[in-house]
Parts: sequence; structure tokens; C-alpha cells
Amino acid sequence: MLGIDIVQISRISNLKEKFGDKFLTRFLCENEIKLAKTDASLAGFYAAKEAISKALGVGIGEEFSFLDVEIYKDIKGAPKLKFKETTLSKFNFTKSSLSISHDGGFAIAAVTLG
Repeated sequence: MLGIDIVQISRISNLKEKFGDKFLTRFLCENEIKLAKTDASLAGFYAAKEAISKALGVGIGEEFSFLDVEIYKDIKGAPKLKFKETTLSKFNFTKSSLSISHDGGFAIAAVTLG
């Protein structure tokens, strides 16, 4: 399963400015908030979670929420995904891969699940 999403970094900046921590805690867990130090990183994490929902074929909502997965970095700094057990069993996959990039005012993420 493949999912891709792109988001304008200024959109995330504006939402963060308008809603502050309430916006961040809506789509990120505490560890992710600590990890994403820039608006570009926040936008990348947002795009990643949207890409996951697209790979699952359900979007963000009742079947899959932003907080059903945590993004972390491995020892080399590569982004990785940690899913809740209920999400893994519901969608029946065991492998995941994530790539995030940002440039030119946009952040993009691609996710594969298998």
C-alpha cells in the first residue's frame, strides 16, 4: 500500500500560530512535538500522517487517527513509524517505510505499508 501527501509549510505555520499547542497535540504525541523543532518538520510530520491514512485507504477519521501512529528517528536520523497494536491488527500489515522531504515552501511524505 502506498500513500503520498504534500502540504504547504506556511499552512502549518499559520495553524500553529493561530491555535498553538492545541493544534500540535491534535496530530502529534509529546515525543513528536519534541522531535519536530521547525515548521518544516511539523509540516513533514503532518504530511506523513496524511500519507499513512491514504495508504490505508481510510483518511483521517474514525478508522485511523493522527495519534494511532508515532513518528520517531532511528540512530541515523531516518524517520520511522511506530503504530498502535490495534492499528496493525485492524489493517493487517507488518512493515512500513517513510520518506519525508521539504523544499520550496512545501513538505512531502511518502509511505509504504505491507
